[in-house]
Amino acid sequence: MALLAQGLGASLSILYLTTELVEAHVTEAKLVPVVIFPETAAIIGADTNEDDLNTFSSLVRNNATDSSTIDSTKNVNAIFLPNIDNIDNQLVLPLVHENMMLGVLVTTCTLGRMWNEQERGEIKRVVQTLAIACILDQKRAWLHSQLHSSQIIQEKQQDLLDSLLHQFRNPLTALRTFGKLLMKRLQPGDKNREVATSIVRESDRLQELLQKFDEVIDLRASEFAPLLQSNKQLQASAPSSNSPRRALLLPGSDELETDCDVKDILLPLLDSANAIAAERGLQLISNIPSQLPLLRASSKALREVFSNIIDNALKYTPSGGKVLVEAGLFKGNMQGVEISDTGPGIPQQDLEHLGERHYRGVQAQTDIPGTGLGISIAQQLIEQMQGEIQVISPAINSVIKSSDIVGTTFIVWLPVAS
Repeated sequence: MALLAQGLGASLSILYLTTELVEAHVTEAKLVPVVIFPETAAIIGADTNEDDLNTFSSLVRNNATDSSTIDSTKNVNAIFLPNIDNIDNQLVLPLVHENMMLGVLVTTCTLGRMWNEQERGEIKRVVQTLAIACILDQKRAWLHSQLHSSQIIQEKQQDLLDSLLHQFRNPLTALRTFGKLLMKRLQPGDKNREVATSIVRESDRLQELLQKFDEVIDLRASEFAPLLQSNKQLQASAPSSNSPRRALLLPGSDELETDCDVKDILLPLLDSANAIAAERGLQLISNIPSQLPLLRASSKALREVFSNIIDNALKYTPSGGKVLVEAGLFKGNMQGVEISDTGPGIPQQDLEHLGERHYRGVQAQTDIPGTGLGISIAQQLIEQMQGEIQVISPAINSVIKSSDIVGTTFIVWLPVAS
C-alpha cells in the first residue's frame, strides 16, 4: 500500500478482504475494509455500507477474472470512492487466486495525472502479490491451528500415559511384596516356592520396564518443553475457549456413583499396606469401625484415592516410623478417612502446590522415587465425587503424634449417602 502511494502516486488506496475464501463466481462474498492508505484519507471511504459491498460482490462475479480490472463505472466508484468525481484516474482490482476471490483493491491516482499502461501493470502485480500474501497467511493460520490441535492431543496422551503408569506402580509393588512374603513362609523344597520366586522375578522385570518408561517420558518432556512453552504463550494471548476440565481416564473415573461401605474398600488395601509396611520396618495402625454410614461414591475411584495416599505415607515415612489409617470422622453431611504418618512433613510452600501434576517440591531433592502425580490424581477423582482432600502438616494430634515428629495428615472427605 505504501508502494502505491510513494512509488506510483496513489492519493488513496483501500484494501477490502473477504471474510472467508469463496469461489470467484459465488454471488455473495462479504467484504471488509482492512487497510486505508494513507490513514489521513480514511474518511473518504470508511463509510462504505454492507449493502454497497454486496452490490460490489455482484460486480466482481460478473466482471472479475484472475488479474483483471473491474470497469471503472460510476456505479463502482460511487460505492468505494463517493467523494471522487474523476473516474479516469481510478482502478478497482479484485484479488483472485486460482479462481478464489480474496478481496479487492481500490486505488485512485493523484489529482491532475493519470496512470500509464506501465504503471497500471505495476499496480496489477501489486494486487497479485497481495493475493499471494493472503493465501500464504491463510495457510499459516491453518498450519498453526493444526499444530495447536496436535500439541493438545500430545499433551492429553502424555497426561494419560503418566497417570496410567503411576497407577500401575501400586499394584506392582503389592504383588512383589506378596511374592517375597510367600518365599519366606514356604520351606525349601515346597513345590509352590518356585511359583513365589517367579512372582518376584517377573515383578522385578516389570519394575525395570516401568523405569525405562519413566526415562523415555522424562526425555520427551525435556525435548518438547520449549515448543510447548511457546505454544502456551500463544494461547495466553488468544481468547479463552472456556473448555471444560478434561476427566482422567483412570479406574473408576467413568463408573457411576453408588452407596458403598468404606470398610469394604479400605480392608483389602490395608492387607497390602501391612505387607509393605512390614518389609520397610514400619508400623501400620488402623482403626476402621464396623458400623459406619454408607458413602456416595465410585468404589473403584475411591480405591485409587486411598491407594495413592496410603502409598505416599508408606513411601515417605522413614524406617521405624508409623502410619495411621482411621475412619469415622464427621463434619456436617461429610464422612472422613484420616491417613497420618510420622514422616518429614510438607513445607508450607509445597502445601500451596499440592494437586499440581508432577510437582514434588522438596521431595524432588531426595533419593525417594516419585512422579508427583499421586495426590493430583487423588484430588481430581475426589472432586468428581463432590468430595475434598484436606492436608495438614505438621500432622494433627493422633495416636502416633509426638512432640519431636512433624508428620502429615490427609483427610479424605466424602458425602454420606442419603
